Amino acid sequence: MILGMSIETLTSVHTIISLIAIGTGMLVLLSMVAGYHVPGMTAVFLLTTILTSATGFLFPFQDVTPGIIIGAISLFVLAVALLALYVFKLSGVWKHIYVVTATVALYLNVLVAVVQAFQKLSSLQPLAPTQSEPPFIAAQVGVLILFLILGALAVRRFLRFG
Repeated sequence: MILGMSIETLTSVHTIISLIAIGTGMLVLLSMVAGYHVPGMTAVFLLTTILTSATGFLFPFQDVTPGIIIGAISLFVLAVALLALYVFKLSGVWKHIYVVTATVALYLNVLVAVVQAFQKLSSLQPLAPTQSEPPFIAAQVGVLILFLILGALAVRRFLRFG
């Protein structure tokens, strides 16, 4: 039991929070690409993304895994995003910093979701049983390219806000 939950329940809660973080994050990123700031949605995105990383640390582990490293990086990036948005109020260079860190945090969440999909979904497992096969690599590269493009557009267009 972890925080009064079975591993199965914790997994479900963690997955639901992660999906909310990804969904709201995509809306926030697309809003930034369009040049808009959506404060309420942004708060939900940041909170659920923090909770995604935090709940990931609750799972039992014996060694440092890629997931733990990504979770730690994500929490650091999110701390900077929170500073940029709520302390420095997107002034000056902090607008750039916020867009980049918010985009990186979302990317890391999606990156983990793709890994989990290839590990857990019976339709994807045979395509990449060791996660080094071309379909897995193509998915990861595709996600990276998508976020590089959206992130670059968001930096250019969101800077017009405020």
